[in-house]
Amino acid sequence: MRNDNVLKAHRYRLYPRKSQVTVFNQTLEQCRMVYNRVLALRKNAWEKEQKHVGYYETKKMLPVWKQEYPSLKNVHSQVLQDVVTRVNKAYKAFFRRVKSGEKPGHP
Repeated sequence: MRNDNVLKAHRYRLYPRKSQVTVFNQTLEQCRMVYNRVLALRKNAWEKEQKHVGYYETKKMLPVWKQEYPSLKNVHSQVLQDVVTRVNKAYKAFFRRVKSGEKPGHP
């Protein structure tokens, strides 16, 4: 009997050039900035106005932030959208923990 549903994983070691490492680090730094801005935006909206700021509202802020911070233009838009998605997942998990009575741990 043959099992065609076997998943395989391959691991590859990358050896980036110094210029690539620099670009990776710059991209990571820009993603970190967007993550922190999204967190601050959502937290401030709740603390000041008890207003929930959702995924699409924060995603709409990306073009505004790209105008404000031109270095964000060097990062692909889908990468920045994924950062917003990660914050959204963190908040969903936070509210799930609050609802179930666990120790929530704010994102």
